[in-house]
Amino acid sequence: MKYDYEINNNTLAIISIDDKTCKVLEDEYEYIINKSSYDVIDDSCKYFGSSYKGRYEGTKSLIGMNYKLPIIIEESRNIIFFPTTSPKLNECFWISLNKIDDYVVDNENVYILFKNGTKIRVNISFFALENQILRASRLESVLRHRKKEEK
Repeated sequence: MKYDYEINNNTLAIISIDDKTCKVLEDEYEYIINKSSYDVIDDSCKYFGSSYKGRYEGTKSLIGMNYKLPIIIEESRNIIFFPTTSPKLNECFWISLNKIDDYVVDNENVYILFKNGTKIRVNISFFALENQILRASRLESVLRHRKKEEK
């Protein structure tokens, strides 16, 4: 099975362009992919041995929430992405939790600042973004806790 792009440790965000195209931002590169952002997420989950649906159900049981859930793309490297809107919507961006340095409001626009200096505008409220980051952080915390218990 061939994938056009697999999310990795360098991936910052998957930005929807339309329902069949997205832009992938990495630490040093940008790519245009002829797939929806959802398909890139699903294919990356499959590449690492699951599917979006499987990862969604796993997150749901771990943190007890039902919508706009963060997704564990690859567990051993703590690659966790969260959606900016419902994943079913074409305008949904997917953001890497561990690549965020800060997020700010400037003239009513909300921006995410990544650790490598990249800055993107997201089309959601500051509070919605903060809520999504908190959900993803909660998921990361539960995972970290379970890994410690295994040792």
